Amino acid sequence: MHRLVIFSDLDGTLLDEKYRWTFAKEAIDLCKELDIPIALVSSKTKAEIEVIRERLGLNDPFAVENGGAVFFPKGKGYEKIEIGVSYSELVEALRKIKKELGWNIKGFSDMDINEIAYITGMDLSSAYLASLREYDEPFIILDKIDDLSPLYELADKMGLRVIKGGRFFHLQGKNDKGKALDIMIPWFRKKIGRDIITVALGDSPNDFPMFLKVDIPVLIASSRRISFPKLPNLRISRKKGPEGWNQEVIKIIREIYKGG
Repeated sequence: MHRLVIFSDLDGTLLDEKYRWTFAKEAIDLCKELDIPIALVSSKTKAEIEVIRERLGLNDPFAVENGGAVFFPKGKGYEKIEIGVSYSELVEALRKIKKELGWNIKGFSDMDINEIAYITGMDLSSAYLASLREYDEPFIILDKIDDLSPLYELADKMGLRVIKGGRFFHLQGKNDKGKALDIMIPWFRKKIGRDIITVALGDSPNDFPMFLKVDIPVLIASSRRISFPKLPNLRISRKKGPEGWNQEVIKIIREIYKGG
């Protein structure tokens, strides 16, 4: 019998704009009942994901900061595999980028907790957890810049990458969510067996590398206009956020488990 393994983004996918997962609870409970792993693969920090995993009651591996590192539960802690560049290197690189381009760029490292909370809509404790970066420097551009290509080109020359997210740009290494799945999927095959069916759910361009690695990629509907990859097996949800996540996961479970 096939076993499902679910890889999921958080913001705009399993979580709504107020960071709630209420509308996905039915599918989450069904996954627990059927012993289907839910591996979180997010741009969030380890500190943020640990809180969410605890609240959701999840114990599966997870990837942080757009594939900066993967964490596998081991005893009372984790086995960590790092893919990304250290945060101190990224902060220094962003400082050089600001100086060379002459743009008004502000990174998380330039903000205090109150400012992060204001920009993200988080409470202060959540903003603090979001500030504990290890592999990714979120930033905003305060100037109106029509041509962003110099930013992308300069980051590339430095061996880095700029990713556009929902609220922020992100400066990071060459890691991505697909590279995280290159590590996580073999781990699940070894633990569960080779006869697994992999599912990935996400709503943003930074989820696309993850879509390329799985059997069933699911793009969660969003109010943002994005160009998505032409994948023959790509599914697109009708509803947004956790409602769309809930519907698609239940639908896939029914297909694979024949209503079991």
